[in-house]
Amino acid sequence: MSKTERQRPCEQDEIKRRSNFDPVEENFTPEQAALEASRCLNCKNPLCRKGCPVSVDIPSFIQKVKEGNIQSAGEIIRESNMLPSVCGRVCPQERQCESKCVLGIKGESVAIGALERYVGDNSAPVKTQIKENGKKVAIVGSGCAGMSAAADLRNAGFEVSVFEALHELGGVLRYGIPPFRLPRTVLDREIESLKEIGVKFYKNVIVGKSITLNQLKEEGYDAIFICSGAGLPKMLGVAGENLNGVYSANEFLTRVNLMHANEPDTPTPLKVGKKAAIIGGGNVAMDAARTAVRVGYKEVYIVYRRTEEELPARKEEIRHAKEEGIIFKLLHSPVEILGKDGFVESIKLEVMELGEPDESGRRRPVPTGKFDTMDVDAVIVSLGTGPNPIIQQSATKENIDIETDKKGYIIINENGETSVKDIYAGGDVAPRGESTAINAMGAGKTAAKAIIEALCTAKV
Repeated sequence: MSKTERQRPCEQDEIKRRSNFDPVEENFTPEQAALEASRCLNCKNPLCRKGCPVSVDIPSFIQKVKEGNIQSAGEIIRESNMLPSVCGRVCPQERQCESKCVLGIKGESVAIGALERYVGDNSAPVKTQIKENGKKVAIVGSGCAGMSAAADLRNAGFEVSVFEALHELGGVLRYGIPPFRLPRTVLDREIESLKEIGVKFYKNVIVGKSITLNQLKEEGYDAIFICSGAGLPKMLGVAGENLNGVYSANEFLTRVNLMHANEPDTPTPLKVGKKAAIIGGGNVAMDAARTAVRVGYKEVYIVYRRTEEELPARKEEIRHAKEEGIIFKLLHSPVEILGKDGFVESIKLEVMELGEPDESGRRRPVPTGKFDTMDVDAVIVSLGTGPNPIIQQSATKENIDIETDKKGYIIINENGETSVKDIYAGGDVAPRGESTAINAMGAGKTAAKAIIEALCTAKV
């Protein structure tokens, strides 16, 4: 076993970072990267690779880091993952590749995510000669699934057009994840690499409104990949939810990350008060809470109906939130939002206790009949999202019968195929497993492979 301690990136001072959106974590230094890479045992049966949804050859890229050949390490990663700088920052490696590392049995696993980020930031995609095949594919959405599929399809010779509903590219990576976790320069660099190989991007195009699926087919697209995400927020369903100062986490983060609502002279200003309550305990809740601190709320609370042990957010995100002064109000569940003159004034919470485990394996929160009221002037609801129904509704009007489940998610098979020939789907609009960047990328790669096999005589 390795006797070298796991390397940890330097972090921005926890007080200073409360007032800026600069990255919290720095990259490894070359010396740290080499030391961390030296910890890898290069197992004959690399379980870490089996834990990666896109099967990155982890031992091989780490071996190249050991040798100091960062460009080769990047080339190995990009054979499976075109967005290493993104995934190295936002993927839950502790539940995926790192959870399988044998060093983690008795100690700490290799910091695979931090090494991937380092390699992604310090290497460049290799430009290859693309042999055009005369086929066209339309991709609906420019998030992880869309970018992953675009890369594979373009490299296979397809003309690829990506249609994005918003005025900026990147999907949830842009509007959902704050810059202190994913710097915009990193995201822009990854998108630029796709443009350089000939992927075409069209912004401000809502497929289902601006253009229909039938119109895409009429324009000569041989296949369509729908990866429009899940942007429809789930709300509490309690009294007072329509008061000013109540946001979905999706809206709140989009206002700040995409519309710059916290900056002076913005066309979409954000009214910032003193106290904010974020309802939920996942990564998005942590992003919303940490963003609320940075835009100026003096007291920020995470209100969660279970205990800290059941929090679904990444441990690092919880730690960062605590360091930044966020208060965790656990075993509480909102029952009513109270207001005055149309604005939020307080929130009524019921005290919970834990009962027997539910279908997720976590102990079920049980109401106690005891209540607590907390003064707040903002409530940000982070209970997940569902699929926006625009595309499905438009498809129905066009007599395109895309099968969906009772929640509105598109039903696909193991190859990403929908019920309609030459229409594929993946990512959060057609979820298969945990909603993460790398799983969405895996869905994009799966759909791309199926499209290539369906439309090309030569199998890839």
